[in-house]
Amino acid sequence: MSRRKSRKIKVGKLYIGGDAPISIQSMTATDTTNIKATIEQIHGLEETGCDIVRVSAPTMDAAKALKEIKENISIPLVVDIHFDYRIALEAVKYVDKLRINPGNIGNPDKVKMVVNSCKDYGVPMRIGVNLGSLERDLFEKYGYAAEAMVESAMRHVKILEDLDFYDTIVSLKASDVPRMVQAYRLFAEKTDYPLHLGVTEAGSKIPGTVKSAMGIGMLLSEGIGDTIRISLSEDPKEEVKVGKYILRALGLRNDGVQVTSCPTCARTEVDVIKFVEQLESATEKIKKPIRVAVMGCAVNGPGESKKADIGIVGAPGNHLLYKEGKIVKRINDNEIYDVLLKEINEIAQNGS
Repeated sequence: MSRRKSRKIKVGKLYIGGDAPISIQSMTATDTTNIKATIEQIHGLEETGCDIVRVSAPTMDAAKALKEIKENISIPLVVDIHFDYRIALEAVKYVDKLRINPGNIGNPDKVKMVVNSCKDYGVPMRIGVNLGSLERDLFEKYGYAAEAMVESAMRHVKILEDLDFYDTIVSLKASDVPRMVQAYRLFAEKTDYPLHLGVTEAGSKIPGTVKSAMGIGMLLSEGIGDTIRISLSEDPKEEVKVGKYILRALGLRNDGVQVTSCPTCARTEVDVIKFVEQLESATEKIKKPIRVAVMGCAVNGPGESKKADIGIVGAPGNHLLYKEGKIVKRINDNEIYDVLLKEINEIAQNGS
C-alpha cells in the first residue's frame, strides 16, 4: 500500500511519521502520583509490545512524578495535560511528547510560554480532537460532524504555526467509526502532519476491538496513519495486543508469535481452542517473528502447517507435527502443548 507522505517527528528515541514504522501506544490506568505502580504498569506494557506510553497529569504533583517515572522506563513517555498551562510547563521538563490542545489552556501568553518551553526541551505536541468535546461554536455550526473535528484541529494547528511550532502530531477521534474515518481522510488531504489514529471510547474488549480494527484498519489500508492507540475498557495490555494484531493483519508489523488456527468443526481431532489460548498466553512476550499453525484436521491443516515454522495437524489416534514445512513426527494429545511450546522457545532462542 502507498503511505501518505507526512513529516517525520522525533519522540524520544523513536520517530512518528515519514518512513518510520507505525508505532503502538497505550495509556496507564494508574494514579500517576503512585510512581511505583505506574512504572510497573509501563514495564508490563513494554513487555507486551507497547512502543510509546502516555500518562495523565491532572495535578502539579502528578507532573513532578514524571521525573522519576521517566528515569525508570525505556520507552518514550507522553503526558496528557488539560487546561492548566502551569502543569504543562512542569511536565515538559521530563517527557518526550506533550498531548495538549493549545486553545484550551488560556490566553495567548500562556500558550506561548508552553510552546517556547517545548522548543527549549525539544518536545513535540499532539493535538487531540475528540468529537465529544468540540468547541461550542463548531458544534453549533456543524453538529456532531467530521467537518467540525477537522476545523477544530486546524484551529489548534494554526495557533502553533503562528508561534513557529511545527513538531505537531494530530488525532481526530470519535466513538463511531464512520465519522472518525471521514475526519482523518479530510484532515489528511489538508496537511502533512503525522496522524495518531484511534476510535475513542470504543468500549469493552470485543466490540471495542471490532470498532478499532474497522476504523484504524480502513485508514491504514489507505496509507493514512503514523501511530495508533486502541481505546478499550480493559487492561491496557489488551490495547497493545489488539494494536499488534491490527498491524500484523495488514502486513505492517512482523514480530512475535503469530498463530494460524482453524475455527473447529465436526472433523476436528485437536482441541484447537484450548491449545491456541495456552500458546498465545505463554508466548506473548516473544519478540522474534514465529509462525505457528494449530489445525484440527487434514483438510486445510497440511497447507497451513507447511507455510508455518511449526504446525500441528489433527489426525485420528495421533497428530502430525510439521517443522519448516515438513512432517517430523507424530504426537499424542497429551504432548501437543508441551511439544509446540518447546519448539517455539527453541526458535526464539536459537533461530531454528
